[in-house]
Amino acid sequence: MLYRDRPQDALELVHLAQKGAGKAAGPRLRAMLHTREAWAYAALGRSAAFRRATAEGSEALAETNAAEEPYWITYFDDAELAGVTGGRLLDMARQDPQQHAEDAAEHIRGALTTRGAEAGRSYALDLIGLAECYFLMGDVPEAVDQTHRAVDAAARTQSTRVRAQLSQLYPYTVGRSSSRTVGEARSRIREVLSAEGAT
Repeated sequence: MLYRDRPQDALELVHLAQKGAGKAAGPRLRAMLHTREAWAYAALGRSAAFRRATAEGSEALAETNAAEEPYWITYFDDAELAGVTGGRLLDMARQDPQQHAEDAAEHIRGALTTRGAEAGRSYALDLIGLAECYFLMGDVPEAVDQTHRAVDAAARTQSTRVRAQLSQLYPYTVGRSSSRTVGEARSRIREVLSAEGAT
């Protein structure tokens, strides 16, 4: 529902999941559900509710005991929480960069520091998001540096979602043709996207 731009439906589904899981849900699962709730709030433009749900997710995750968690939720850790939170702040920053872009960048940097390049797709998505944050903040040199890192990471994955996010970064490099460094970043994005289309 979130990817189909139906955040109200997504929010209702998350609330049903939270109610259905009830006391049987461990802290890591509760944390993940809170981030999905926050995601829906961000898409609805409800920033106060987003921050409340995110804080609840962080509090739940702090209670985690790995020995008591089912294997399928172990992926959801501090890095995942930071990455998801940063991504949703970035969603809001596209509408209000001054209010949310720096906060988004801070969370994404935290995710990158915690999980590292071995995280593959998630690492690439974080770098793409961080590059966009810097473009939104008007820090073009840093945006270009992060774009190069993002392209390097994207080239090492076969993820269609990574390619989709990279294509959304591309427009930030258009219309700045007077800058050689931005032009180089634009060319590298185009090369990766063209290579994907040719395979």
